[in-house]
Amino acid sequence: MSKRSSGTNKTYKILLSLIIISLFCLSCGQQNQSINQESVEQVVEPINFDYAAITKRGTLRVVVDNSTTSYFIYKGKTMGYEYELLNRFATEKGLDLEILINNNLEEAFEMVNNGEADLIAYHLAITKERNEKVLFSEPHTTVRQVLVQSKPTNWRKMKLHEIENELIRSPLELAHQTIHVRKASSFSKRLQNIEDEIGDSIIVVEEPGSIDTEMLINRVSKGEIDFTVADEDVALINATYYPQLDVKTPLSFPQNIAWAMRKNAPDLKSEIDSWLLSIKQKPDFRVIYNRYFKNNRSQRIRAQSEYSSISKKAISPYDDIIRDAAEETHLDWRLLTALIYQESRFDPKSESWMGAKGLMQVTDRVADEYDVDNIFNPDQNVLAGTRHLQWLDAYWEDKITDEDERLKFVIGSYNVGHGHILDARKLTEKYGGDPNKWDGNVADYLLLKSQEKYFTDPVVVYGYCRGREPVNYVDNIFDRFDQYKLFFDKQETEVATSS
Repeated sequence: MSKRSSGTNKTYKILLSLIIISLFCLSCGQQNQSINQESVEQVVEPINFDYAAITKRGTLRVVVDNSTTSYFIYKGKTMGYEYELLNRFATEKGLDLEILINNNLEEAFEMVNNGEADLIAYHLAITKERNEKVLFSEPHTTVRQVLVQSKPTNWRKMKLHEIENELIRSPLELAHQTIHVRKASSFSKRLQNIEDEIGDSIIVVEEPGSIDTEMLINRVSKGEIDFTVADEDVALINATYYPQLDVKTPLSFPQNIAWAMRKNAPDLKSEIDSWLLSIKQKPDFRVIYNRYFKNNRSQRIRAQSEYSSISKKAISPYDDIIRDAAEETHLDWRLLTALIYQESRFDPKSESWMGAKGLMQVTDRVADEYDVDNIFNPDQNVLAGTRHLQWLDAYWEDKITDEDERLKFVIGSYNVGHGHILDARKLTEKYGGDPNKWDGNVADYLLLKSQEKYFTDPVVVYGYCRGREPVNYVDNIFDRFDQYKLFFDKQETEVATSS
């Protein structure tokens, strides 16, 4: 045998060995990948916690995403199509609404099944695959899926038919195109079906679950990606922010959009279904829907504002002033912001019928006490208001030692005066409650101070009080504080310049 022939055989054996090793490694990798995939797709066994348990707890926990249609904050106000419906449902059922934000769809399913949340209130399409994981409510909306694509660069100078020639108008044209969609979304499944229908491949890039549809639409508008898919109502409202986008190509028949809950929560489903069927017959439902999906100009302003939780830049034009005052008085700036929103809706020229003025509705007496020259000046007004809060905190410090609990007494006193709160404490103690706790104790007797039996009680010094107002005041501020904490960090949020 020649050396050349021998060398060739040796080379052949080495190559054959390498191929066998490669195939073995590939097989192992596929096996491991299969195992990992199975572990990812395992459905968490749902806990037993239906409507009766929810009502006993008194709180409905709902996971939503931070988007311009689901749940967001604009100039300090909590808004969103899903949020408004949820809030009405919870109020009608006598439940507190606890909002949890998680933009990761896969994690949202886990949260519902493991009991962290009771409901998923995304803009969620009902699919066969999802029906195996969760129970869906009565649909609240029906929409198609559409392709989101950019118009030609010089589209404003082009004729309509010229623009049309540059755009995809048929699913057949999706062959070999790269389309980015949210992981675990119904859009990915629909594109797989289109592949089968057109008999050709589509390059589908599944973005991480934390990347929501509106983020992908924004990336299309910037030219970072060519295509994404969205529900038509969401696509249409986003197209008003980005006129360079086209959203006219349908990719599906109409699909039902609904809320999702645990498979073993039929009573919760029954309550939600009956309520949705009822409200959908009322004008209020259409008003809410139109506010977010039809009133394009207002929604565009909200979505593009720097005072929106979508941008996460600021809550109000006065964040820098509020932060400085909060730091001086050792308050959480988000709590102070929630109070200012409650007092004036961030209007520095606001004036109440009782003569309280400015951002923090400072009275003339407080203004004089803290040497305020111009009560409508935001800097002076906020500083005077926070110093009064500081005085109230010092007043209650030796009486209410728990700091979190004391804050409620401080905030209540800011609204109605510390005298009425003192009366409510005395009543609470007289009737066997805890005078150092607000909820279920002092707050309850503050409410009762509007009744003659209680405001004429010998322990009461300051007489009649319209107690519903300060109790709601405290509840609203702390609810809003909790919502601000979901979006804005205590220390690291960007500070806006006041104007």
